[in-house]
Amino acid sequence: MNQTQSVGATQVEEQAVLDHGDHERYSHYVKKNKIVESAVMGNKVVALCGKVWVPSRDPKKFPVCPTCKAIYEGFIPEPEETN
Repeated sequence: MNQTQSVGATQVEEQAVLDHGDHERYSHYVKKNKIVESAVMGNKVVALCGKVWVPSRDPKKFPVCPTCKAIYEGFIPEPEETN
């Protein structure tokens, strides 16, 4: 079972970035209802920074994504979702 931290209507969940040799690992901010949906349905989630993945690891073991944190704190506007 995935463990997450609640931050208002957003939860923190881990994501492994595979683009650079799998060496960058961060916990990302994701909307709470999307974490629940992912846990039940196995769907991918989209972090505030735009990263997409299926959560599977303990977010407490990774540092918080600096981009997600800046967006959440209002320093950077949230990117628009494209479907």
